[in-house]
Amino acid sequence: MSKSKAEEAVDAWFANRGWKVFPFQRAVWKAALAGQSGLLHANTGAGKTYAVWFAAMLRGANRSRRDRTGLRVLWITPMRALAADTQRSLEVSAEELGAASPDAIGSWTLGARTGDTGSAERARQSKNLPGALITTPESLSLLLSHAGARDQFKHLDMIIIDEWHELMGSKRGVQVQLALARLRRWNPDLVVWGLSATMGNLQDARNVLLGAGADESKSVLVEGDLKKQIVVDCLIPQNVSRFPWGGHLGLQMLQPVIEEIEKYGATLVFTNTRASSEVWYQNLIEARPDWAGTVALHHGSLDREVRDWVEKGLKNGELKAVVCTASLDLGVDFLPVERVLQVGSAKNIARLLQRAGRSGHAPGRVSRVTLVPTNSLELLEAAGAKRAVATRRIEARQVPNKPFDVLVQHLVTIALGGGFRSEELYEEVRTAWSYRHLTREEWQWALDFVARGGQSLEVYPEYRRVLPDEEGVYRVPDATIGRRHRMSIGTIVSDAQMQVQYVSGGRIGSVEESFVGRLKPGDHFLFSGRILELVRVHEMTAYVKRSASTRGAISRWGGTKVPLSAEMARAGLEELERAAQGIFEGPEMQAVRPLLEVQARWSALPTAEVLVIESLKSREGWHLFVYPFGGRSVHTGLASLLAFRVGKTMPSTFSVAVNDYGFELLSPEPVDWGRMFEAQLGAGVGLFDTGRLLEDVLDSLNATQLAQRRFREVARIAGLVNQGFPGQRKSMRQVQASSALFYEVFRKHDSGNLLLTQAEREVLEQELELTRLRDTLTELHGRRIAFHEVKRATPFGFPLMVERFREKVSTEKLSDRVARMVRELEKAAAA
Repeated sequence: MSKSKAEEAVDAWFANRGWKVFPFQRAVWKAALAGQSGLLHANTGAGKTYAVWFAAMLRGANRSRRDRTGLRVLWITPMRALAADTQRSLEVSAEELGAASPDAIGSWTLGARTGDTGSAERARQSKNLPGALITTPESLSLLLSHAGARDQFKHLDMIIIDEWHELMGSKRGVQVQLALARLRRWNPDLVVWGLSATMGNLQDARNVLLGAGADESKSVLVEGDLKKQIVVDCLIPQNVSRFPWGGHLGLQMLQPVIEEIEKYGATLVFTNTRASSEVWYQNLIEARPDWAGTVALHHGSLDREVRDWVEKGLKNGELKAVVCTASLDLGVDFLPVERVLQVGSAKNIARLLQRAGRSGHAPGRVSRVTLVPTNSLELLEAAGAKRAVATRRIEARQVPNKPFDVLVQHLVTIALGGGFRSEELYEEVRTAWSYRHLTREEWQWALDFVARGGQSLEVYPEYRRVLPDEEGVYRVPDATIGRRHRMSIGTIVSDAQMQVQYVSGGRIGSVEESFVGRLKPGDHFLFSGRILELVRVHEMTAYVKRSASTRGAISRWGGTKVPLSAEMARAGLEELERAAQGIFEGPEMQAVRPLLEVQARWSALPTAEVLVIESLKSREGWHLFVYPFGGRSVHTGLASLLAFRVGKTMPSTFSVAVNDYGFELLSPEPVDWGRMFEAQLGAGVGLFDTGRLLEDVLDSLNATQLAQRRFREVARIAGLVNQGFPGQRKSMRQVQASSALFYEVFRKHDSGNLLLTQAEREVLEQELELTRLRDTLTELHGRRIAFHEVKRATPFGFPLMVERFREKVSTEKLSDRVARMVRELEKAAAA
């Protein structure tokens, strides 16, 4: 079949660069030209952008000149930081192709619409959108909230969703699903493509993207067949402690990291938290002051200008290293980056692959990630991760099911954007995958909630946000309600952020209001890699000055520790299975071998077949250690569940500690754990039974408190509470008080409120991972119990004891106590 002039122009463009067109790129072009939608899954740096962008231009080339007007391509990105970078990349190829083949390709105008877009540019776009628009889920919803939205999108031909794996499992992804449902209704022939690099459940990802009831004949899954070489290795500590505790290696690895950075042109040093990135950056600069200006810091709380400077320096090859967080996980291409270091366990195979792909970001180049353990047991994770990466065992992404807060927000958005009829919008919403099972009763509840506030808020006019007119079209009746809603569109919820600014002028970034609230003028804290002194606080801004002090409190941001994924846990257990057979493959397992041999000698090694349980009597009381390898979240639920069930058979009070490998229960009163497990687990029922799991988990935890905290996020997304107008911002305390009041009102007067039940469900599904908890309990029933009464803490039990100590003593006292205990344990191990 002969090629069109446009296709010949595209081939020539690739040839002029000395590149070849990959088969997966041609597959996408062919499918898109045939009107097919789909998911493209290929390695980071393989050329996915050119596959879908050139498909869009080829589709445009098939249109008459008269039809090449208005917004034709919508490019959705999960991070507004990626919008400008994506725009530059698309503009270059569009300009060059357009100049080389003006008749076939034509000219393209490109623009971005995100939270960073200035008011002047927004005003221009309101009159005339560019041919291709790069935007975020929030900004797309904002566009849909305007009365002229349908007219603005009438020429739309193709939608491209970048980093679909990042969006799919979140409420932002649900927001995109609903937006796609609206745009497809306006144009049933719309072509939609998603891009992904790290995903385990590809068919599910495609189904969610294309929506419920999609025509299978018009959809396709394209996988890049490039065998991208990904190298995973590990910096082995000189002294691997046989009795580890969380972060005990920490900055002992500073010098090896410095030596790695010295060897290469540009390195990304990933940490898992913003606080860790601050500490590592400061220590790198203190150790190598000559690197000031060539080593930088990048995380989401730094000011936009600072992050832009860092990203530009990386792209231009001006920086030797950047200490960063997930803020640099996605999208932006940094070709000069040769190495990626991961400080601490990535806890997740997909995240590790994503970060590895930041290096060697081009077809044919090798991507390499080097793991930097901060705990001896992370060597075990590193060994498992290497094997999992080699076999491409990647975690599946789960999709939120019927989040009613997002639905309620969407109803108000569509009511603003021209209005809706109930039956029509109900059928439209059900085409979004997350709402495919939405019942009429649930729909009526959501409609009633935005129309009159539900049964408990109907007396308050401000909650009548959407009302039908005489023709039955639901609209927003009040301009103030509309303004407030547009300011609150989105599903990203975090604690109130306080701006950090120099007294002399110049913004630095933002930090949690609750952190600054504990400081007084004159206190010092570490932020943006500098020790700062708090001068004063005024209207949600902390004014600071540089300090000559060398120590300060570490800035704190929200977010919990990332739990070990099921895939990583499984990989770790497989390594322990080999170790139990005397097989220690690779430098990581050789390094951690002394630790595992002590564990096996004093107790046993947990595996996929063996559940190790230990009991210990100490001066503190009666300890129980259990090692299911289920991840921190699951162990929180398991420990509480076990304590609750034991408490029903005997009076008891327990202190609880958890980590990714297991949990500890400590009782001041005698507990005969051996008899209890022999009697109950021997029969396959009892303490770890899956029966009454939901009821017992809810009873064992302060479920009301957990749900109330989660409800604050749900209420914010649903529009019940807001942060206030510019210049009249509410403090987090005010927002918390408002959401707590709604929570109590609904509990007492509207127990069937779906936002209430959603908050409870999210606690179970997301914070406690109830499904994984149930699966873990089922697995435990299939494992053989290895119960051991031990004389002292084992290598696996010791870090759990330290976790508990952290809550009670200062860092200095903790270090002294831990050091004394380690000396005693090492002496016993050497005997």
